[in-house]
Parts: sequence; C-alpha cells; structure tokens
Amino acid sequence: MPNITVARRRNALALHRRFLEEAVAAGLPAKGLDQAFAKKIEISPSMWSQIKSSRPIGDNLARQIERHCNVESGWLDKEDRPSEVPDAAEERFIAAAREAWRSANAKGKKELTGWLKKRAQDAAAGSEPAP
Repeated sequence: MPNITVARRRNALALHRRFLEEAVAAGLPAKGLDQAFAKKIEISPSMWSQIKSSRPIGDNLARQIERHCNVESGWLDKEDRPSEVPDAAEERFIAAAREAWRSANAKGKKELTGWLKKRAQDAAAGSEPAP
C-alpha cells in the first residue's frame, strides 16, 4: 500500500526546494524564504514548519499547495517521482565527498573520480562492487 503521507511530504519539499532555488537565483536573500513559501501556499509559517517535520498533508491542503505552485492536481500524491530533495544521509555523503575532493591533490582527485565511476558502473550493472 502506497504511503501517501510520505509522498506528499517529499513532493511538497521538492516544490519548496524549487521555490528556494528560483528565489535565490532571482537575487532574493535567503532569510525569510520559508515564510514567503508559506505565504505563497496560503498557510502559516508555523504550519509549514510542522509539515516539513511530520504533519500529514490532507487532501484539501494538497490540492491548495498544488494550485499555488502551478502543478497539476494529484502531483503531490505521486510516489514514483524521483526525489528532488536529498535526505540527511545523502547530504552527509556529499559533504564528505566535497571534503575529500578539496583536500586531495591532482592524483587523489583522479583516483576519487575513478573509484566513484567504478562504483556507479557496478551499481548500474547490479553487481556487488569490490572494496
């Protein structure tokens, strides 16, 4: 059985991220953008904060968010959409990879790139990567 609560939250966060990226690209300061998004979708900043953490999004609110974000009705409910929002583990990996890259010399960067490409190829082929 699909988990509509998880899908709606994940997709609402994707819309929020899209809003943030567009606002920052337009030169708006980052401070206050959560409140601006809440205003755009016509909810309180407090409710948006609750939604980001755990509050379920009901049918009426889901349609309201979709309407204000200019996506088709039912967009928030789709589970097969690739996640546009990285999870905490992905963020930690990216931070570690960035640190390793920045501290490596040219040879180390080449080795890191080769290792990562090999892992990606192994994963795509469905085989267990070598250590």
